[in-house]
Amino acid sequence: MPERRIGYPGGLFALLWKEGKTIEQQKNRFTDAEMEIAKETDLPDLLESLGYHVRRVGRYHTTKEMDSLRIKNRRTWFRYSEGVGGDAITFLQRFCGKSFPEAVEYLLDYHGWARDSPAPQKSVPSKGQDRQKDEPPPPFALPLPNTDQRRVFAYLQKRGIAPQVIRGFIQAGLLYEDAEHHNCVFVGRNRSGTSVFASKRGTYDRSGPGFKGDVTGSDKNTAFRLPCRPELNAVLVFEAPIDLMSYCTLHRQVTSNAVALCGLHEGALDTYLRENPQLRHIVLCLDADEPGQSAVERLRAKYEAAGYMVQSRTPPCGKDWNEYLQQRGPIRERGDLRQTVTR
Repeated sequence: MPERRIGYPGGLFALLWKEGKTIEQQKNRFTDAEMEIAKETDLPDLLESLGYHVRRVGRYHTTKEMDSLRIKNRRTWFRYSEGVGGDAITFLQRFCGKSFPEAVEYLLDYHGWARDSPAPQKSVPSKGQDRQKDEPPPPFALPLPNTDQRRVFAYLQKRGIAPQVIRGFIQAGLLYEDAEHHNCVFVGRNRSGTSVFASKRGTYDRSGPGFKGDVTGSDKNTAFRLPCRPELNAVLVFEAPIDLMSYCTLHRQVTSNAVALCGLHEGALDTYLRENPQLRHIVLCLDADEPGQSAVERLRAKYEAAGYMVQSRTPPCGKDWNEYLQQRGPIRERGDLRQTVTR
């Protein structure tokens, strides 16, 4: 190691010196304006974009998923069950598995901030300043498309998604590659076919979890979904678009009647059911981890009380349907779960 050659007395001192230098280098990657933008992120809005179900409790905000979490002044958080807290950067580090630079870059992208942009004249609100309640929501706009889909195709095939499935989603206008960062862009369209939601997924994840985030102004109550066929009375519900595409790879006849919540908030499912009143069966295909299965029980109780038949299907192995798809290997199964449920 270079530190050993320059004569530091022992590996531990060298390691500590190297780690301290690395942290300082990471912070120096960003300007003061960029750090301010990241730290002053509106936490309730950010958490909703990540799929949390945010609610207000008195002067604070919390989430259904972490009821001991308290968000103060929309800028700082504290989780009493663990005795830890911080800002938007530390939230992404602790609960989304991101490194410090990954968290800052995620937040800058979330704000639509280009790294080479000049410092904004109207910067982020000062600490403690709430967003004005009468401020109009930011306009929704899809990222500019790339001239080809090469990186998206390669990335999703690496995740086990069948080429025919990828091609079908692209041709339906539900998936494309953006020009600036070459992310996968999953497009959510409302009943009239207008794009009102987009979720971005990074195509480069060799150094850890890839970038994920919703486009500013996205309608979370539409999220990502396939069209509804009137002769079918069941809907499949997933957490993420890639899980939905994985299921379509396993069950090639599935080309409709499916929703990806892009999190665990059921607003998109409520919209889909309201727009398609013939649907009476709900098949929850959420992740096999604790948050996913807790959501299954909560949603089962809610929709059974409303008169729906609710079933749950978890992947036979792995945390989610994509992990199962990658572990399973060659695909032979072609059945359509919705047909077995509705007949």
